[in-house]
Amino acid sequence: MSADTAPLVGIGSYGEPARWGPWHLPCALLPLGYAEQVAAAGGVPVLLPPLPGVSAAVSRLDALVLSGGGDLDPAGYGAAAHPQTTRVQPGRDRSELDLLATALAARVPVLGICRGLQIINTARGGTLQQHLPDSGEPGACKHSAGPGTFGSHPVRVAPGSRLASLLGPPDGGGELWLDVPTAHHQAIGELGDGLVATAWAADGTIEAVEPADSDEILIAVQWHPEQGTDPRLFSALIRFAQ
Repeated sequence: MSADTAPLVGIGSYGEPARWGPWHLPCALLPLGYAEQVAAAGGVPVLLPPLPGVSAAVSRLDALVLSGGGDLDPAGYGAAAHPQTTRVQPGRDRSELDLLATALAARVPVLGICRGLQIINTARGGTLQQHLPDSGEPGACKHSAGPGTFGSHPVRVAPGSRLASLLGPPDGGGELWLDVPTAHHQAIGELGDGLVATAWAADGTIEAVEPADSDEILIAVQWHPEQGTDPRLFSALIRFAQ
């Protein structure tokens, strides 16, 4: 694939303070793993800052990734803030909701990762569970290994789902369990309209969704594939983009 035909993949970035050398300034930043995975799959990554009007870039993109980050503003899905809800950025929420709506209207393939899954769910009228039970509580799964650290846990993938066709064996047979990289303390509460859950953690937490309308190219996972060794979700996004 030549550079001039490689799909352009927009990736929503964080608006965060960052420090380098003597500088400490607000930045549009993104963990490099997202861009590395897109590039390795054959795409050209383009970082999209969380600013009003950035959705105008969608007309020039071939695919969109909604990345991880801080918690969504609970007011956006009609809830009061939980004491553990942190790093809320309503401006980023608005920017990414606009990106998502514009991409879907233009039939641009979308991959939602962690926070990106949560944006997609709330955009469809769903809600979030603002703080998952701690891993020491009965029946709880360890969704977070601690601040600044990625853990791992298994998820069960629904047979016959698009996700299973991408991550399962070629014959699609048997029950599919995967170990996935994880770092989140929130998850889907009420599922959004037109979405189908397609993966679950052992404690029942929804770990992936896709649209009930099979013509809509959208996949969202609660885990962090950019931090793992399985490139198949990014490879699939590039195929959809082509």
